[in-house]
Amino acid sequence: MNARTDDLYLREPAAHAGLTRLSNAHLDALEEEAIFVLREVAAAFERPALLFSGGKDSLVLLKCAEKAFGAGRLPYPLLMIDTGHNFPEVTAFRDQRARELGAELIVRSVEDSMKRGTVRLAHPGESRNTHQSVTLLEAIEEFRFDALIGGARRDEEKARAKERIFSHRDSFGQWQPKDQRPELWTLFNTRHAPGEHFRVFPISNWTELDVWQYIAREHVALPSLYYSHKRAVVERRGLLVPVTDLTPPRDGEQIEQRDVRFRTVGDITCTCPVESLAGNAGEVVIETLAAEVSERGATRMDDKTSEASMEKRKKDGYF
Repeated sequence: MNARTDDLYLREPAAHAGLTRLSNAHLDALEEEAIFVLREVAAAFERPALLFSGGKDSLVLLKCAEKAFGAGRLPYPLLMIDTGHNFPEVTAFRDQRARELGAELIVRSVEDSMKRGTVRLAHPGESRNTHQSVTLLEAIEEFRFDALIGGARRDEEKARAKERIFSHRDSFGQWQPKDQRPELWTLFNTRHAPGEHFRVFPISNWTELDVWQYIAREHVALPSLYYSHKRAVVERRGLLVPVTDLTPPRDGEQIEQRDVRFRTVGDITCTCPVESLAGNAGEVVIETLAAEVSERGATRMDDKTSEASMEKRKKDGYF
């Protein structure tokens, strides 16, 4: 247990001398660990929920949960914090997948928090992504959740690499990096006082490459945005920004039609695609092998403000 993704192994199939393929044997250990953690949450907590956005990581996590408990038998609801600026293809896929599994889907909106006055934007064009923390903490209080299962991975960003698989949150929903509990021999300390809760990351030891290999092996269905398609974009700060009503081109920017795909999907105002011709999971695996920039570094505008931006947001209650 506590499996990790080993270095890349290239195997030479006996039947095809001279041809190589990428081994995915390590995925069994990663899947086993994820299933173990998902079952541990069900056993140790009274009111857990699984954070489900309809993105690839949460869909992989949902696939592991389906294997852990069986379709239609998930012991906890799915929770989505909606900024109101999500890609419609993703929210439609989210609803479809929840229906297929017979899972309870709870959606709470940043727009509702804005109406209550608990979220106030600095200006109308400000990204709502960072404000999801407020809506999430309100949902935790509303439903008295004591554990939230998320699809975060250590390789996504430096701050995520600091967290344990079972990450404690205080009564204010905040993460204290210096007060984390050790996790030795797969022994997880799940004790918490009233008002506190845990964030749990079953695929914490996975990488982006592991996720795509698993998607390819298990034939996990994804929203179409994850594969190559034509899209109007502009170049801005080294990123390709999709042209939408929420992200219009600025003066002097030239709109181009490019073949792109999304490595991650989130709030439209801060999520960028990358150039790609990959039309299926196997082709994405090959592209991921050659990628030199991290998933978030290549696609997220809001993480480029400073090296500490994600850590600060996590301390404030972000996913």
